[in-house]
Amino acid sequence: MPKSKSKKAKAKKPAKSKKASIPPGFRTVTPYLAINGAAAAIDWYKKAFNARELSRQAVPDGKLMHARIRIGDSIVMLSDTFPGNGPQSPDVLGNSPVTLHIYINNVDKIWQQAVDAGAKVTMPLDNQFWGERYGQLTDPYGHHWSVSQQVNMTKKEKDEKQKQAVAMFAQNEHPGQAEEAQIAPN
Repeated sequence: MPKSKSKKAKAKKPAKSKKASIPPGFRTVTPYLAINGAAAAIDWYKKAFNARELSRQAVPDGKLMHARIRIGDSIVMLSDTFPGNGPQSPDVLGNSPVTLHIYINNVDKIWQQAVDAGAKVTMPLDNQFWGERYGQLTDPYGHHWSVSQQVNMTKKEKDEKQKQAVAMFAQNEHPGQAEEAQIAPN
């Protein structure tokens, strides 16, 4: 006859938590940016992407140990970099391996705002073969951003754009590289 659990063992089961496992407003994946100059970056994201500041926690010298902004319906967390702390900013690393993507209804407007605020164009905004108006930028803090919106394109337009992109990739070029050379200051 198998032994049954004692009443004491059964009573120690943890009660189910009624608190949601994901805080309100967050999605499953949330980017966390390491930035030298996080407070200034928040101001830049407000100008460039219409970000809204949600919270900020500063240390006595004014550096931010944590902050949250909302761009559209998405939260982005960020902080300054600190000596001895793991994450480093793109300016220390020499680049960022990550691109943050923004879908927006009026991509031309947000593109111009970001450029006017000082973003560096890395792939000009243009209609792409997958049916989106899409471009890539780098912010003054070294983080890469892409912005786009879906657009109506004919099959012929998409096919021609795809043919052009494939030809560039076959030459070990990226579709934004040819335009980038023209955009770069002399």
